[in-house]
Amino acid sequence: MATKILITAGPSWVPIDSIRVISNIATGQTGIALAEAVKRLGVKVTLILGPVYSDYRRASIRILRFRYFSELKKIISEELSSKKYDVIVHSAAVSDFSAGGFKGKISSDKIHRLILKPLPKIVKIIRHLAPKAKLVIFKLESGVADSTLIQRARRFQVKTRADIVVANMIDPYRAFIINKEGKTLRVRNKIELVNKLLKIITIT
Repeated sequence: MATKILITAGPSWVPIDSIRVISNIATGQTGIALAEAVKRLGVKVTLILGPVYSDYRRASIRILRFRYFSELKKIISEELSSKKYDVIVHSAAVSDFSAGGFKGKISSDKIHRLILKPLPKIVKIIRHLAPKAKLVIFKLESGVADSTLIQRARRFQVKTRADIVVANMIDPYRAFIINKEGKTLRVRNKIELVNKLLKIITIT
């Protein structure tokens, strides 16, 4: 059984200016629910949680908070450079682009153009620093057929050398858990997803 698990959850921010950010609609609910379920089994769990549920506390769960992409990158790098984890579940919805980061507050009286520049992939940092950990990643898509969702998730899984990829869609919610061999398991809701993942990540 895995004895030490790291979970990332929630959205990340990138700054537009000193007070405005670009983010996404991730809630962190899946990562939080999984962390609590893992802890109930007596497994040591660290939860790296983005800017959601600011009052969330669990005495039995080690929680590291971040807001911005740069903070998440720093926490991940420091954590995996100093500690060893059996399993890493990377469910955080990480920002894909930087947006300039103007100093001060830009004027709302005129048009501004943002140049979106690709950011480094956190999952690559994770795999580089923890090459032997069982890695579970998430691939979210929108407005595509299930076959396309699964195909894109498999490509991402191979590219990142992940052991498990969760291919998911929202509105309506559906998800597929895919292992290294391509075996695909469909789940109907987040509760079922957490229960299935719990068995996968805690049994070696």
